[in-house]
Amino acid sequence: MSDQFTNLRTFYSTLGLPQLHVHNARNHFDFTRPGRRILVVGPMGSGKTGFAAQIWRDSRVALAKDDQVETWTSVDGADLRRVFFVRSRLDRRRFTEYPPEALAYRGGYEMVGDSIADISSSFELEELIEAHPDVGTWVIDEASFYDERMAYVIQRLSVSRGLVFVLPTLILNFRNALFNTTASLLLEVASDVFPLSAYCEHSACLTDSNYTYRYYLVGGRECPALYFDPLIIVGGDRTQEDGRQPNYGTRCGEHHILPAKDYTYLVLKPMGEAAAAGDGTDLLEELRALNADPDSSRLGRWLAEHHPSDSERDRLSRNAILVPCLAERALVFLFAEQNLISEQLLREIVNALDLDRNYLAERLADNRRPVDFST
Repeated sequence: MSDQFTNLRTFYSTLGLPQLHVHNARNHFDFTRPGRRILVVGPMGSGKTGFAAQIWRDSRVALAKDDQVETWTSVDGADLRRVFFVRSRLDRRRFTEYPPEALAYRGGYEMVGDSIADISSSFELEELIEAHPDVGTWVIDEASFYDERMAYVIQRLSVSRGLVFVLPTLILNFRNALFNTTASLLLEVASDVFPLSAYCEHSACLTDSNYTYRYYLVGGRECPALYFDPLIIVGGDRTQEDGRQPNYGTRCGEHHILPAKDYTYLVLKPMGEAAAAGDGTDLLEELRALNADPDSSRLGRWLAEHHPSDSERDRLSRNAILVPCLAERALVFLFAEQNLISEQLLREIVNALDLDRNYLAERLADNRRPVDFST
């Protein structure tokens, strides 16, 4: 039990109050502790960016203090009270209705002036920090979206200069697995972790949730994302009725639905491995069915066989096949995530089946494996 927590309980007991269950206080941000790497983790909608916005508000108060306070918050020419926000360039599509100087999130926004920028790599972060030598606290939203090198850049600068990094990010993806290698490395180098949760967003549940749920709306019907859905798809801040664009929520374990994980590893990936070895017959046949008549595909038959009941879970699992671009999603998984098929084979399949090139180009760019289908 921390001294601060013990003191808090003692304080309330001196007021003559009955025995209470006193919880840990949520403190203002401490700008006097250098060299921290603070992970703020939780599912979509748990308030990670709102947490970061509170740090900005705290910094406005701290910067208004007397000059002597600066001696407690200074590190290597920087002031930890000076806060700068960094967002992934992918986020431009999420917050188009807000001006560039707004730190926007689900619960609102904070105007931060020129203390915000978007980047696409750890190299750009280094350039940004070099251009702002007086900034001591860096908030990097969705840090897991970046290259693995990001974790070590953060560690090096926090150790060598005493800079503080706050990292609001998903650690688990919609599959309930570690988001990626970057997420794993961020966990390794972190000095502090603040876990956040949210209510399960199922209409009949009040349980705390730690899982991100991805789903689509097709003709008003909820369609859970299949396991092999592309790993990164930016969105989720407003309801999307377009089956090509995802919605995100937070769900407890009971109400998180993720169909076709078994199909992915028992059927789809082995077909990709066979194609990588030179025999793409089965893969092409399955992709053709997914594109033209999903019910006749092995995926369609798999879902019908393994989710036959009228339960909500089985019914929604069968809905997963209603989303468009199933063949394209499978190809993104095999090409960008599993590295099983070559770009040449990808192009051959796209041309043979006349797949949606715009959807593929967008998803592959999101997942850092861009392919130009115009050539």
